[in-house]
Amino acid sequence: MADSPSDDQGPVNRRRFFRESLARLVNPVARIVQNRLPIPLSVTRVTLRPPGALAEAEFLDTCFRCGSCANACPADAIALMQSSEELLQGTPYVDPDRQACVICDDLACIKACPSGALRRVDRFEIRMGLAEVSHDICIRSDGEDCRICVERCPLGEVAIGVDADGCIAVIDPEPGGKGCTGCGVCQQYCPTKPAKAIKILPV
Repeated sequence: MADSPSDDQGPVNRRRFFRESLARLVNPVARIVQNRLPIPLSVTRVTLRPPGALAEAEFLDTCFRCGSCANACPADAIALMQSSEELLQGTPYVDPDRQACVICDDLACIKACPSGALRRVDRFEIRMGLAEVSHDICIRSDGEDCRICVERCPLGEVAIGVDADGCIAVIDPEPGGKGCTGCGVCQQYCPTKPAKAIKILPV
């Protein structure tokens, strides 16, 4: 800690002392602001983000990359990205092939987020992605009455069901309406191999 100026140093030396002290406090903050990565105005989301995530550009600018959401997730569904791109490094994401989001009642990840990158939403308003069905490889195309994706879905038939033609139908939600949240449970439990008959596309 710098010594305080003595009274006999005069007003000039005292001003210099306070100016230098202020610079020592401000410069580290200025460096942090200066070194922040520029966020493009439009960024395409290429992976599933946790529930309540802001639009990708705003999410990347807001997220602290602290891992609080991952630590709070009761299903261990949230991982932290390991990427050569500094902008993406440490950001939380969900990989349904590893562990899907279960849309828990508490939405613990949102409550744990200290930055606001995950905003508070009703569980029916979550929009992580949208399920897309490849009917040509779906087991139902072979005449089997497979309903695993429907039965496993945390929201049930408000999000996914079987249509009049016997095909799996994903409900694309209207604004403010109920439908697919993109949690990935259907993808995780889809039994087709090696490719999944249902996959989540990020939104």
